[in-house]
Amino acid sequence: MSAREFVVLGTASQVPTRHRNHNGYLLRWDGEGILFDPGEGTQRQMLLAGVAAHDLTRICVTHFHGDHSLGLAGVIQRINLDRVPHPIAAHYPASGRHFFERLRYATAYRETVALREEPVSGDGGLIADTPAFTLEARRLSHPVESYGYRLVEPDGHRMLPERLAAYGVRGPAVGRLQREGALATEEHGTVTLDQVSEARPGQRFAFIMDTRLCEGVEALAEGCDLLVIESTFLDEDVRLAEDHGHLTAGQAARVAAAAGVRHLVLTHFSQRYGDPDVFARQARAAGFEGELTVAHDLLRVPVPKRLP
Repeated sequence: MSAREFVVLGTASQVPTRHRNHNGYLLRWDGEGILFDPGEGTQRQMLLAGVAAHDLTRICVTHFHGDHSLGLAGVIQRINLDRVPHPIAAHYPASGRHFFERLRYATAYRETVALREEPVSGDGGLIADTPAFTLEARRLSHPVESYGYRLVEPDGHRMLPERLAAYGVRGPAVGRLQREGALATEEHGTVTLDQVSEARPGQRFAFIMDTRLCEGVEALAEGCDLLVIESTFLDEDVRLAEDHGHLTAGQAARVAAAAGVRHLVLTHFSQRYGDPDVFARQARAAGFEGELTVAHDLLRVPVPKRLP
């Protein structure tokens, strides 16, 4: 199993269908498990996808329409029932705090897990800063307050064994060189990190749900290795998309192409459409040439391998 993968739990907008559950998505990122927009039925979809409550470390809600949040009650009770041993952070629009509280305490249960509520407000910005990545939120354009999320891994270095050997750096000295950036040696003097490594660009992921085109969409998508974005409507229904605060397949694809996205995942489809292949055709017609996936329930999408 990939240490970095995106697990699709549900892909329907507004109402579930026979083939599509309400929204629900999990990003596995090394030791983190970030659950996005748990709609109704997410707890069962987690079971079908092999996702355990113990896998979760964060919950990110873009907005408080039911198809993106009604599953919170079940998921929160499940993490307490299973006695998840670590704290879990919950990010959501601050204007919807009363909705989150209602869902969190929808029925009686015993709280056993430290669930930290960390609401997002204003234009968003940095909401988590860890040694492994930063997590940002950006305001989107929807009839209710909505945010997209972006994970950015810091740039680093890839150690080159042949250069390490040439400079006589081995064992614990390799780790010390990585930490300190330079190492004093008897034979070669000061050896710097740049002499024995090459740049390793950090990976980037973004999750964009219900929104019209806006600055937040462009900022979130910029340079992503993996972009998950709603495409509720087909291009011929662009006026409906604008009226209801959504994107079309072509709009989402043009954003991804302009942002240099490597792998584009389209999701959140209106129940009015029966053929998912049409979304792919419209995305290609809009000029997106990277890897393209039209999501379906229980799909697993690996984060693309690093660029050299």
